[in-house]
Amino acid sequence: MKRFATLYAALDATTSTNEKLEALIAYFSVAQPEDAAWASYFLAGGKPRQSVPTRLLTEFARERAGLPAWLFEESYQAVGDLAETIAHVLPPASGESSLGLAQWIEQRVLTLRGANPAELRERLLSYWDELNWSERFLLTKLIGGGFRVGVARQLVVRALAQVAGVDHKRVAQRMVGWTDSREKPSAARYLRLIAPAAEGDDVDTPHESDIGLPYPFFLAHPLQADPATLGAPDGWIAEWKWDGIRAQLVKRASRVWIWSRGEDLVTERFPELASLGEALPDGTVIDGEILAWEPGADVPLPFARLQPRITRKSLTKKVLADSPAALLAYDLLEANGRDLRTEPLHARRAQLDALASSLAVNVLRVSPIVAASDWNALAALRDESRARGVEGLMLKERASMYGVGRTKASGTWWKWKIDPYSIDAVLLYAQRGHGRRASLYTDFTFAVWDEAGGTRTLVPFAKAYSGLTDEEMRQVDAVVRKTTIEKFGPVRSVTPTLVFEIGFEGIQASPRHKSGIAVRFPRMLRWRTDKKIEDADTLDVLKGFLHEATA
Repeated sequence: MKRFATLYAALDATTSTNEKLEALIAYFSVAQPEDAAWASYFLAGGKPRQSVPTRLLTEFARERAGLPAWLFEESYQAVGDLAETIAHVLPPASGESSLGLAQWIEQRVLTLRGANPAELRERLLSYWDELNWSERFLLTKLIGGGFRVGVARQLVVRALAQVAGVDHKRVAQRMVGWTDSREKPSAARYLRLIAPAAEGDDVDTPHESDIGLPYPFFLAHPLQADPATLGAPDGWIAEWKWDGIRAQLVKRASRVWIWSRGEDLVTERFPELASLGEALPDGTVIDGEILAWEPGADVPLPFARLQPRITRKSLTKKVLADSPAALLAYDLLEANGRDLRTEPLHARRAQLDALASSLAVNVLRVSPIVAASDWNALAALRDESRARGVEGLMLKERASMYGVGRTKASGTWWKWKIDPYSIDAVLLYAQRGHGRRASLYTDFTFAVWDEAGGTRTLVPFAKAYSGLTDEEMRQVDAVVRKTTIEKFGPVRSVTPTLVFEIGFEGIQASPRHKSGIAVRFPRMLRWRTDKKIEDADTLDVLKGFLHEATA
């Protein structure tokens, strides 16, 4: 536990990729396999379930610290993070734990769920009393379900590969499905993760016990330069970039698995795609995009029509009817049990086209190639993206292999997206951030002017927390503190004084929002210090975007 708490603090204290990598390598070089298994699970994105309700965590910590409720609340407001507040207010520990991370998780954290409040109180006070500040902070994060760490999964892969002396692509393949909560991390799994490659084993394929696992996803880089710098267009395959759920469909041993890019198994969410197993030959893996698509339609539906398939706990007949799904296939990664990833893209596409033609099923479609005589002609087609309901174009080298993660070593894929929607909005509410920004107000709610009824009122429409520099964040934080009107728990309402340009990728009608509109992936593009709040945009401008998107 001590080593992992030290690692967690080191990762949280820096933004340097090299420093994070060094800290990871130092940890995995000395950690016991059972501890390293749990550490890699959490660092790769595994989410611990909340073991103790926030209310009880607060109550027990306040009682142990001997603080009145109002003072604990003031402390929380000043710090901005519950786990950090608890770690600060608790008295010094009277003991010291020598248990490793795996023992803490398996023997203590996982056994808290379902315990009655009296038992929880006794156990938590005992646990806190044998941990130092950083360990208490980490433990509270884990049992409260609020564990987050600023490290990319690929960085964890690189660290493990270096410690093991194994190629990082091999480790990435073995790590597919690593955060699946149905299989507990263990020393045996970890040792298999970092085991040396067998002689003559050039490319890892899924282990026999992991037969349903996908391959690591190949990711594209954002294209900022003129595409003419990429060389002749005939060396590239262009496709429309759709807004859906990136997924791999795996058919092996007469069974079908559907995995999202986030390595969530979503087979049960999409039964019509799972039914492809009856048509596909064994040993088939298809990479593509799950889209809402009505049978017989030429183009897919907006992403909003797909959301109920993700958010609803049960799939009723109505949900299935209102949100029909199809798989738009991009690539064929395995055919008849043979790994095709090292073959050139144009050859894989030819096999994909032949496979889809032989099936002729509505729920499997092949992403069409966008043909143009030169880059200017392709740019003109890209300008039609919004009218087509797409985010831009994907550019893929014809000769590219299917790589691991966001790499250029196997050939390059680019996402040539159109500029986002943008609107000038007013900052209305603020909340503290997390990690390094826990002491700053960095999470903001923005509003536009509603001019209905002849009066102007600000109506919230989006939340955003990214896009500003650290220095700008500090400046905005100072304004928030000076202009606070009211406090609602961790949220402050402020006197409207600041205007920001907000960018977002998509827009849809939403009766759940006061504005009647929801946007996708909002972020701050810039701080409009040149504008007064009266100059901010209106709800009618947003509705204009919505009309454009749904026309």
